[in-house]
Amino acid sequence: MHITVDDITDPAVIDLLDGHVSQLRSISPPGSSHALDLNGLRAPGVTFWAARDGDEVLGCGALTELEPGHGEIKSMRTAPAARRRGVARAVLREILAEARRRRLTRVSLETGTVEFFAPARALYAAHGFTECGPFGSYRLDPHSTFMTREL
Repeated sequence: MHITVDDITDPAVIDLLDGHVSQLRSISPPGSSHALDLNGLRAPGVTFWAARDGDEVLGCGALTELEPGHGEIKSMRTAPAARRRGVARAVLREILAEARRRRLTRVSLETGTVEFFAPARALYAAHGFTECGPFGSYRLDPHSTFMTREL
């Protein structure tokens, strides 16, 4: 598996992200899905990584800086065919390593509350994230779980 910064032009990466946004919007009520679309992921200040095995896209994730010292993880996704292969764990480790290189002191994320998101919440908890209140521009939402980790 190779994890590299990606410019989001590969059709396979775009398909993975389109499926990600579509699925999250189908699960979450309007106004409660906070997944970035392609333009949001290509915005200045957002770094996006893709995990690949050869030409196969296995997963992805992104990091953006909310304010000096505070980053947010966005768009963590594992391709359905690559689940249970450690892709999300590897992408998360890469994002956290980059956050440290940038000297961020805190990294936060928002994920869902329903059972579908339980594996994501478990992954983040296993990597030292704890639940917290809303951060950045988020507001309390019964469909959102907010998590953070000091670096």
